[in-house]
Amino acid sequence: MDATTSLGQETARPEAVTLPGQDAAHPDGQYGSVAKWFHWITVGLMAIALPTGFVIKFITEEADGAYKFGFYAIHESTGLTILIVALARILWKATHPAPPHPDHLPAVLRIAATATHHALYAMLIIQPVMGFLATNAWGFPLRGRTAYLGFIELPKFMETWVGLAEVLKVIHTAGGYLFVVLLAAHIGGAIFHNAIRKDGTLMRML
Repeated sequence: MDATTSLGQETARPEAVTLPGQDAAHPDGQYGSVAKWFHWITVGLMAIALPTGFVIKFITEEADGAYKFGFYAIHESTGLTILIVALARILWKATHPAPPHPDHLPAVLRIAATATHHALYAMLIIQPVMGFLATNAWGFPLRGRTAYLGFIELPKFMETWVGLAEVLKVIHTAGGYLFVVLLAAHIGGAIFHNAIRKDGTLMRML
């Protein structure tokens, strides 16, 4: 081997790594189709769960409470569905890792994105569980007029416990506002990447 060949080998750079799903429209790679479905299904469910949760307390009771119970039924069924989808999504994510952050993303933005994502995943589990426990503690399990999806009656696993219900209500309400903050940060980050940085981050989920 001559000196020229040796020098060429020493200075040769490794080939660029192709990211999962990378193409002209997705320069930073992209999530798989199943991960995208999980994401957008969750978005749709959240668009139902959050508004119904915030307006329930303003709904006036009628003689039999049917209208208010209807809102509770929608909110609770949507919340439990969010929990199921979130658990399935985490299971999928464990075996199908997301594409890594692109090299051009500053460290502070990587940390912020990772922290926001982890917080959102945690809330997708904690918030429905708190709501489910609260409804049971109030004595309104997912049965009868508030059966899951309107026809699936879940077992009652605790007696009415007003003291616990009050505590869970505070936690669940605070969780709702925290969700709004996290979603605002998540959506704001997507807009920032697309409108200000003009990078391919938003396209990874489209």
